[in-house]
Amino acid sequence: MGSLVLSKTLYDSGCLQVEYYISLLPIMTDQNITLDKVKEALKKVIEPDLKKDIITLDLVSDIKVDNNQISFEVKVYNPAMHAKKRMQEALEFALERAFGKDVEANVSLVPLPKEKEPEVRAILSDVKHIIAVASGKGGVGKSTVTANLAAGLAKQGYKVGLVDADIYGPSMPTMFDVVGQRPTGIEKDGKTLIEPITSYGVKILSIGFFSDPDQAVVWRGPMATKALNQMFKDADWGELDYMIVDLPPGTGDVHLTLVQNVPLSGVVIVSTPQEVALADARKGINMFRMDSLKVPVLGVVENMAYFTPEELPDNKYYIFGRDGAKNLAEQMKVPLLAQLPLIESVREAGDVGRPAVLQDNTVSSRVFDEFVRKFVEQIEKE
Repeated sequence: MGSLVLSKTLYDSGCLQVEYYISLLPIMTDQNITLDKVKEALKKVIEPDLKKDIITLDLVSDIKVDNNQISFEVKVYNPAMHAKKRMQEALEFALERAFGKDVEANVSLVPLPKEKEPEVRAILSDVKHIIAVASGKGGVGKSTVTANLAAGLAKQGYKVGLVDADIYGPSMPTMFDVVGQRPTGIEKDGKTLIEPITSYGVKILSIGFFSDPDQAVVWRGPMATKALNQMFKDADWGELDYMIVDLPPGTGDVHLTLVQNVPLSGVVIVSTPQEVALADARKGINMFRMDSLKVPVLGVVENMAYFTPEELPDNKYYIFGRDGAKNLAEQMKVPLLAQLPLIESVREAGDVGRPAVLQDNTVSSRVFDEFVRKFVEQIEKE
């Protein structure tokens, strides 16, 4: 194994903390390799997302030593190809520093099991699942779907939080009837944290709580991403089964910030059936599948799939086209989580601030209940 040095590629990719830490270690070249010495060497490798060493995080297992050959398994928090490559090089570099250039390392990198993620997270360690709801374009009903998913999960007895990350068009205060409310600060462990607003059993934070509803939010990208990070890191969310994140339309700064700083369990893509929306939904799916992101796509929701007039309950009118998102899900090999009809009561429920899923045994509440059921079923499969 050749000598490894801190390369400009690694420096530019944001892994300076890991590489810099290792590069400062003295070259020991201890040929008497033992299990304890291997652990001590690997303890110098810092997991870049979790900010702790991989031994303390209990990410290393099955260590075997045979003369100058060392084999072991490492659970990686970020399964993206570039992150695995950085971890591989960091591990080899640490062992070479400890035992010399003749040491041979056989490293197996495996994904961290989903059930272990909350235990090792740097942030939101008391949240079991963090789910983003995204759409390629605006106007497809993404926020309505998000609100009803969050309220529907709470209706089922789950502990739910909701982050309105649509910085430029926050709508959750309206949809949960909390317009004008302001979160308060609470002291916890010597730090002042934001206490989310609770409505219908859902803990909510939105930029809409901190701005005038009639005032446009005119921020550059860094300001928006800083505000988003504060809603995750500086809030007292407590224990949650699900945190649902309503993303802005498109594929921009907020999306990248979320994926880089928050450990997403998966993403739900919302689209209407017409081609102009499907083209953007397809781009959204491909973005989350990129090697640099690798966020599981839990499924597609087809919103406004059809219209049924109240006076003609057996009729379906496919105003925006038929089965467009269903066909997209089949093409992209992802589940179809729901085909939600275009119903006036859903819009009315959002306007008055009580999500339609909370209505008593209506057409809209039943379709959202079924969506929530399929969503939970898909999460449990991941």
